[in-house]
Amino acid sequence: MSSPRRESIYIDAFPHANPIPAACRIDNMLYSGVIYGRDPQTQQVPYSLDAQCALMFRHVQTIIEAAGGTLEDVIKMTLWMEDKSQRQVVNRHWERVFPDPHSRPARHALDGTFPGTILIQCDFVAVLTR
Repeated sequence: MSSPRRESIYIDAFPHANPIPAACRIDNMLYSGVIYGRDPQTQQVPYSLDAQCALMFRHVQTIIEAAGGTLEDVIKMTLWMEDKSQRQVVNRHWERVFPDPHSRPARHALDGTFPGTILIQCDFVAVLTR
C-alpha cells in the first residue's frame, strides 16, 4: 500500500481540541489552519499582543519545520487582528521572522473578533522545497 498523498501535520506545542491538524501538505504545498499565540506549557493565551505575536510566529515556525520546511518557504500569511491600528507590534515580529525586505511573504490583515483574550491569529501557505 502506498503512503497517502495528503499528509496531516500535528505539533505537540499547538494541539487542536478537534480532530484537525495544524497544517496539511500535498506534494510541496503546505496550508495551515488558524494559528494563534497560545502558550505551549499552559495552553493559555497571554493578555498582551506582543506575547501573542511571539508565540504565534513560534508556532508557525514549528509547524513548517514539522512538515520539513523553513520560514523561507512561506509565500503568504493572512492575519486577523482585533485592532489593526496595532500593526507596529506585529511588524516588529514580522521583521524579526522575515528580516530580508527582498524575501518576505505576502501578507494580508483582516479585522477579527475572537473569544477570550485572543487578539490576533493567522494562517499561511508555504511551498516546500523537499
